[in-house]
Amino acid sequence: MSQIEELQGRIAAALDRIGQGLDRMGGGVAEGVEPAPGELEALQQELEEERIANGQLRERTKKLQVRRQRLEGELQSARENIAEQLREFDAELQGLREANESLREINSKLREANEAGVGDPDLINRALQAELEGLRATRAADRAETTLVYSELFDAVENVRVAHNQED
Repeated sequence: MSQIEELQGRIAAALDRIGQGLDRMGGGVAEGVEPAPGELEALQQELEEERIANGQLRERTKKLQVRRQRLEGELQSARENIAEQLREFDAELQGLREANESLREINSKLREANEAGVGDPDLINRALQAELEGLRATRAADRAETTLVYSELFDAVENVRVAHNQED
């Protein structure tokens, strides 16, 4: 962006010089004084150079706008992707919380049954099932978290790759 500001400054300065030259020429012609030899050609050459620089600046600005729009689209897509992954992760964590709560309840009942000296095979079976559900929920939450971390790392590496390619 500093190049753009520098080019704009150069264009403004050149236009000022051209305006001053035209004022001198206009005043000189009215007074019967001719402009210095080559001054008009030099000013026209300078004006042409500044027009070329201005055209290049406009072209670069268009490219930057297109790039910005593309990056904004990619960013929006990434935000939506991350939001979806976070929703999935939250659902998996909620399942884990529910499985762990069920496991705590059944284990509490199992302890009470053991304290009473009553070995309830159905209660033991339910406790084992709740423990398996807890393990499955933990595994699903770990998988969702791993997917989220992988996605973030992939996006970061991709952004570095794109930035590196644009520098070349």
